[in-house]
Amino acid sequence: LSFLKKMLAFSILFFPEINDGEGHPSSSHQTLKGTSKWATSLESLLEDPEGVKRFREFLKKEFSEENVLFWLACEEFKKTQGKKQMQEKAKEIYMTFLSSKASSQVNVEGQSRLSETILETPHPLMFQKLQDQIFNLMKYDSYSRFLKSDIFLNHKKSEEQEENSPEAQTAAKRASRIYNT
Repeated sequence: LSFLKKMLAFSILFFPEINDGEGHPSSSHQTLKGTSKWATSLESLLEDPEGVKRFREFLKKEFSEENVLFWLACEEFKKTQGKKQMQEKAKEIYMTFLSSKASSQVNVEGQSRLSETILETPHPLMFQKLQDQIFNLMKYDSYSRFLKSDIFLNHKKSEEQEENSPEAQTAAKRASRIYNT
């Protein structure tokens, strides 16, 4: 229990924007979904499968889809169990994204220092520095353009139209009657 109290205190101190004054999660963050959630941060976008799909669509048009694919592959790699499976996935990531002959080569500093010999003794965080570089590239470059793109804006508009549709309003009225009785 004391651990939970410490974590709550930590979150209040360092993330006040996600808590109300009493340390409870802010209701506005609990209700955010879709494009509203995507617009809060790249992290939020990457946590939503639909957000990833739309971001990939955008990056494909910008000829940089390999960035998000590499980031996703690294996230999946971290969950890999067993040395043989790690070796196979590490080699696949290297050959797809990092090798000089890679089909979807990402542009990262230090990729030349990552030689094929490291693939023999893989560990879950072996690509972390390179993944961080790609994340920052997306965060400070592609992500801001994505939020201004037709893909994002059209999806946002269709969400707003769905929310304002007569069916959605009727469902909301029914729900409020049920909960207010």
